[in-house]
Amino acid sequence: MAELTSEEIVKKIQGVALHIKESAHSARAPVLKTPVRSLSNVDYDPRKGHFVIGDSEKERKLNASSVKTFAQTVLLLNEAKKVVQTEDIMTKREAYYVSKNWGDAKFDEQPESDSVMEDIEAMLRLQREQLGFIPEEDGGAVAGKLIIIDRDAETGEELRIDCEKFGSGAYSIPSQVEHLRFETKAKFIIAIETAGMFQRLVKHKFYNKENCILVSMKGVPSRATRRFIRLLSDQNNIPVYVFVDADPYGLMNIYRTLKVGSGNAAHVNEFFCVPKAQLLGVTPQDIERYDLPTHKLKDVDIKRAKDALKNDPFVHHHKEWQTALKLMLKQGVRAEQQALAKHGLNFVMSDYLPQKLKDPGSFLP
Repeated sequence: MAELTSEEIVKKIQGVALHIKESAHSARAPVLKTPVRSLSNVDYDPRKGHFVIGDSEKERKLNASSVKTFAQTVLLLNEAKKVVQTEDIMTKREAYYVSKNWGDAKFDEQPESDSVMEDIEAMLRLQREQLGFIPEEDGGAVAGKLIIIDRDAETGEELRIDCEKFGSGAYSIPSQVEHLRFETKAKFIIAIETAGMFQRLVKHKFYNKENCILVSMKGVPSRATRRFIRLLSDQNNIPVYVFVDADPYGLMNIYRTLKVGSGNAAHVNEFFCVPKAQLLGVTPQDIERYDLPTHKLKDVDIKRAKDALKNDPFVHHHKEWQTALKLMLKQGVRAEQQALAKHGLNFVMSDYLPQKLKDPGSFLP
């Protein structure tokens, strides 16, 4: 992530305002340009290991039909400027409510303010966290062989957080993680889809048995969780193994988003993806190998898998993923992580994970 001072960020915002002012003084309709944020405007770059955004742009030209959205963009830019200058933060929900002071330009629903915020992020080529905007939801949870070095916001004092010493709980990843540093001798990170599976592994201190770090993603991981895993992996040069449900959502929405990013956030994928990630499981092959209980694929599952095979640049690049998704469609079923409990509550720790971890080279890319 680019290290910019608050003054540099403010200058970027003021640059947009200056462009609008100069256009107006020249009797030209001001235009705001942002990259198209969709899978149709991204490509998978295997050298970089993530989706990269293409050249397609959309223009928001000030006219009678766009005046409200244009005004909302300018007003939200002004809010970002104030937040950066005061070193404060604003949640996405607060941004929506602040707009209630904008008269006719106010947002009617939060998805509108979220969309404008994402446009601003893409337009400035900054992350919304750098603009002081943070999500409402918390990040994932962490346990295991890791010391996190944070600092006291008021005193600047260094704080050392031992992720083995949270009792039956775990360290909660904050919304802003860029300043964190790490000390660890762990062999790898396991990023886990469900909180229930994470809790089981933490309760039995699986991280001691395998000398690893456990991260609960809580479904599709938040940006803070993805950035945390990326920083932790890069700073300590350790691999990331991902443990999700064997369904198209777990494979394509959770795993693929963590590893290479998404079309909607392609302008910031380079910061929030984890190219080192590999899929440990659960795979469609595991369904057969471990004779797991299953559920029939829903229509939305089938559509998601077929769309990935047809349109996803990441899947197109990896034949292993094409084979896995085609097998899942042929099987017509999906399986949850917890299905491993068929063989015993702790089978996942005594057999499944140790067996899989012996051969990381077999993991899906």
